[in-house]
Amino acid sequence: MMRLLTVHVPDGFLEGLDELVRQKKYANRSEIIRIAIRDLLRDELWDQR
Repeated sequence: MMRLLTVHVPDGFLEGLDELVRQKKYANRSEIIRIAIRDLLRDELWDQR
């Protein structure tokens, strides 16, 4: 299940996300953010077990 999360980010972050989407590296902003959260959790939490 996916849940909706609202976050506030600096304009520069959004510009970077939009550039990655324009370059077709990711389908949309949400995909980039999900991957970033997954990688953070893996590195900071899950790999420590």
